Amino acid sequence: MEQGKTGISGLQFILDERKRLEKGNLLVSPRTLESAQGAWIDVDGRRVLNLASNNYLGLANHPRLKEAAREAVDAFGVGPAAVRSIAGTMSLHLELERKLARFKKVEAVLSFQSGFNANIAVIPALAGRNDVIFSDALNHASIIDGCRLSGAAVVRYDHCSPESLEGKLREHCPDGFSGRAMIVTDGVFSMDGDIAPLPRLAGLAEKHRAILMVDDAHGEGVLGRGGRGVVDHFNLHGRIAVEVGTLSKAFGVVGGFAAGSRVVVDHLRQKARPYLFSSAATPADTAACCAAVDELESSEALVRGLWANTLYFREKMQAAGFDTGGSETPIVPVMLGEAETAQVFSRLLFERDVFAVAIGFPTVPMGRARIRVMISATHSRKDLDYGVERFCEVGRELKVLL
Repeated sequence: MEQGKTGISGLQFILDERKRLEKGNLLVSPRTLESAQGAWIDVDGRRVLNLASNNYLGLANHPRLKEAAREAVDAFGVGPAAVRSIAGTMSLHLELERKLARFKKVEAVLSFQSGFNANIAVIPALAGRNDVIFSDALNHASIIDGCRLSGAAVVRYDHCSPESLEGKLREHCPDGFSGRAMIVTDGVFSMDGDIAPLPRLAGLAEKHRAILMVDDAHGEGVLGRGGRGVVDHFNLHGRIAVEVGTLSKAFGVVGGFAAGSRVVVDHLRQKARPYLFSSAATPADTAACCAAVDELESSEALVRGLWANTLYFREKMQAAGFDTGGSETPIVPVMLGEAETAQVFSRLLFERDVFAVAIGFPTVPMGRARIRVMISATHSRKDLDYGVERFCEVGRELKVLL
């Protein structure tokens, strides 16, 4: 077989698509990490400043979490060997759900294997054919996939626009509409770092008798009192039907969850397919997540440190002349425009021992490529100054800065 040929009839489109991605500088080519997550990490043989991970609070390599994981392996083994609904629910899973329910100030929580799984579990369980889902135009891919799996009609409203949402609700759910209406939004948008106007969305959900779901993946551990998330940030407890969260970002481990009333969570236990048909989370991961919740409940110091670092870095970058978009969170997009510029910028940063990743189409719209900087509580001021200095060097070299 000739090198590069698939040899399988009907799959020529794969080669054609790869050529298209290569031509547009859109190939996904991740670097390889060779150490634990932290402010500085080993990547492809270099020691670099880490401005790329979601390790907001530095918990991914925290001694308390590592010890909890080791103890869980000794007590429960390395895997659950079953789905939750048959023989895979361990006491650790129930402990995590109790801790999260207390932390989130809700009646009940159901945990999943990942945040992505949580979204594709919850949305199809709450909406189906004859229903309409109203989805923010910049919602995460996992929300988009969950909406598709539901079979419901999906209506996109303009990003963070309650006015657009209300118009869509009136259009698609007139008097006499017999189906369910569901509004779904990210709490913090992962590419731009802006926050959904949740109070106004909650008002519209109540006015139009719609189910309101918020995916707070990037708000958990970041927003709210002690990192309790976007609902706590806006003091909307009891007004959101279901909160979806992830345990793989600020919590430093892996996993997802749905939080809400006992009625909603009990319904998910009967209908959520990733819960019913996919193996349970491992004992080590679950125990580490429990320890992460304990760490957040014991002190707000990490959350305060994260925000202090965020404000410091953003102000320094703006003063240098960089466009950081409309971010309100530790996600700091450095807007560059074209994907090729962003990729070259990222490569030149890496040559200066700074690991910050270029984001382009289709993750963000054409012409909106950027370097997405992720700030952590583990960064020192010296680290952040180093990062700003390297950004300025590359910005001048590429004439992004004058």
